Amino acid sequence: MKKVSFVVPVYNEESNLKEFHKRMTAVMAALTYDYEIIFVDDGSSDTSPILLQELADQDSHVEAYLLSRNYGHQLALTCGLDHAEGDAVITMDGDLQHPPEMVPEMLANWEKGFQIVQTIRKATEDASFFKRFTSSVYYLLINKLSRVEITPGGSDFRLMDKQAVQAFRLYRERARFIRGMVNTLGFKVARMEFVAPPRFAGKSKYSLHKMLHFALDGITAFSNLPLRWALYCGLLCGLISLCVILHVLFEKYVMNDAVPGWATMTVSITFLGGIQLIGIGILGEYIGRIFEEVKQRPLYIVGRHITKHT
Repeated sequence: MKKVSFVVPVYNEESNLKEFHKRMTAVMAALTYDYEIIFVDDGSSDTSPILLQELADQDSHVEAYLLSRNYGHQLALTCGLDHAEGDAVITMDGDLQHPPEMVPEMLANWEKGFQIVQTIRKATEDASFFKRFTSSVYYLLINKLSRVEITPGGSDFRLMDKQAVQAFRLYRERARFIRGMVNTLGFKVARMEFVAPPRFAGKSKYSLHKMLHFALDGITAFSNLPLRWALYCGLLCGLISLCVILHVLFEKYVMNDAVPGWATMTVSITFLGGIQLIGIGILGEYIGRIFEEVKQRPLYIVGRHITKHT
């Protein structure tokens, strides 16, 4: 009997875990597959670890890896993929915005010979206009800058054949953008569209700050926070310089009260200074990549492995 592994990152999802398990169990009960549900707790501060222990005690299909601290969504997914033993591995979030009811169709595509089944989120029912707009702009930007095509609306809700998972495990970079990494693997890919329902309970853990970091990691493939501030400062100076330019033009052509040469000098210093800081910030991003890689630290540390009665 073929085995399917589900990899589910968890971060303060105490309100969703039991409902997720209930729906996933109901879906798999109607299918002829063996399966395992691998929860990866990413340093939750609520009762999620306790609930995971309860689920593991009640259901032998459930196990959990509790990370020693919060490593982030992408590394939590990586931990689960490293430990999955199934012939097919499905990664999905535990907030039920990745509907378990789509699993049978994903498995049907796998049985047809597709080694990766990628879902594409066409919309999110409770998404704001700002989030939809920035998402569209982001995918447009990253596809202009990146050599690897990133599917707009692509999510971390996907099926990967065992061979694809083994290939993915060879990728050990620290700052991860898994959507892009999977696209570099090759293999035969099927795509499925879906509309993401609202979260079953709780709030999104992705703040604007986290989304900005994730977006920049997708473009640069790595991140380093201290060096990144240089880029932000450069952008800020560039914006300020534009305001100064408008002020200078107002003083010169409207007020006619500018000292000769003052306009040219001021504009040159502010504009070129901003551009230089942007350049330094971009260089810093790539130097930061090297800095993180040469340390060769582990991607994550598992604090505890939960199985039945552990």
